[in-house]
Amino acid sequence: MIEVENTLIEHMGLADLAVNLPRAVRWQRLVGQLKAQFACDAVVLLQEEDGALRPVAAEGLNREALGRAFEVAQHPRLSTILLSRDVVHFEHASTLPDPYDGLVEGMAGHPLPVHDCMGASVHIDGRRWGVLTLDALQTGAFGTSAREALKACLPLVAAAVRVSLLEQEVQVLRQARVTASVGVDAPTPGTRTGIIGHSTALQQVLHEVDVVAQSDLPVLLMGETGTGKELFAQRVHERSARAKGPMVHVNCAALPESLAESELFGHVRGAFSGATTDRAGRFEAARGGTIFLDEVGELPLSIQAKLLRTLQNGEVQRLGADKPVKVDVRAVAATNRVLKDAVSQGVFRADLYHRLSVYPIHVPPLRERGDDVLLLAGHFLEVNRARLGMRSLRLDAAAEAALLRYSWPGNVRELEHVMGRAALKLLSRGVNRRDIVTLTEDLLDLEAGPLTSLRPAPVLPAEEAADPIHRGLRAQVAQLEQQLVQQALQASKGNWAEAARRLGIDASNLHKLARRLGVK
Repeated sequence: MIEVENTLIEHMGLADLAVNLPRAVRWQRLVGQLKAQFACDAVVLLQEEDGALRPVAAEGLNREALGRAFEVAQHPRLSTILLSRDVVHFEHASTLPDPYDGLVEGMAGHPLPVHDCMGASVHIDGRRWGVLTLDALQTGAFGTSAREALKACLPLVAAAVRVSLLEQEVQVLRQARVTASVGVDAPTPGTRTGIIGHSTALQQVLHEVDVVAQSDLPVLLMGETGTGKELFAQRVHERSARAKGPMVHVNCAALPESLAESELFGHVRGAFSGATTDRAGRFEAARGGTIFLDEVGELPLSIQAKLLRTLQNGEVQRLGADKPVKVDVRAVAATNRVLKDAVSQGVFRADLYHRLSVYPIHVPPLRERGDDVLLLAGHFLEVNRARLGMRSLRLDAAAEAALLRYSWPGNVRELEHVMGRAALKLLSRGVNRRDIVTLTEDLLDLEAGPLTSLRPAPVLPAEEAADPIHRGLRAQVAQLEQQLVQQALQASKGNWAEAARRLGIDASNLHKLARRLGVK
């Protein structure tokens, strides 16, 4: 016991505590040393957040496991460790399911169950912060001496966490001094927006977001469909001085042109047929906070002019009202269109574009984020495991390689659908929910093309195709509608709002029509 503790202190404890290291590096060294000294198969440090335990450093787990959030209520072992102030040991005969079954790197990649497990809660200044877990594939790996050694090492673990938290607080205080000089409050530390990933491309964007969040400048988030721009908008809000105010989400693509002005700016009683009472718009609802204009490029030109006036003057005029109303709102917009091209085509106002893009941020597509795809896959696997009531759901090596090879035209949203569909396929094959279940490459169905591709028109028998009478009026109308919808979507490069305008219908009605016709 003493030998283990002294070795840890000698190799990484006091030395690393005295050096200014990035938090991730400090914690990764900690779990690496623990794994080596206890000669076990996996060591994980998890932070408690919103009823879940999220791995912040791990040695010995599959890469995708770092993207998982283990809901405490669904994992009795983690719950028991979290609620105890002592080291907790689970022997191999324990009937409680282990959250890492199938996730520990076993011999030849086989999904091996964990045989021995111990862990302890980590407390910082008397407050519970998270847990540390150690797992072994060998029965009886953690005897009495090992448990006593872990108990002796817990102060060192807590010290490593505490130092990192203090360094973070120092950074926040430094930011507070800078932002105070320009009259902006410092952001609240510790907020999360569900953005998962460690890639350089993602970290650069997060740094940009955190910097601009401290100002009150408008932000324009640009990127492909499915990259999660709404999460970055949420982060801008949470890291800003407006974090305690509301954040109002407006899906501009789903606003019918006839109602867009009322939705955004409100109306007074009698402004139009059916306006029986006064109603505040989205801008007034966001007063003191942030308004997120998602798919802002889909707004009609008539509304763009009124939006520009609101952003310039900080006031809205309700439909039918005589006087404007002052609103203190920060605008964050997002688009998957190239607005510069839209300006040159005359479908987006140049002055509004310049007003919104004071600070443009490009959200990278998933194919540029490297191993982040595995972390996100792990997150979605854990979500589906819990939703479907399965013991363990994991990827094999070939499936991981396939995920890394694929170009992900639908980005994170497509990955979410792929994981959910693969899990359902497994269940349809009759797998036992109590087993360690492995997703293989064939279940991912990635070679079929992007999930957003259009289905071809149904092929009719030759005699029916040649004779319209045999096909029937309803079938012919449906086929014509399908062809028109497909042509409009192709001409609009997959932009549903633009396709709806080409067809002269509302975007919401186009989605309903496409579902009925089998167009995806």
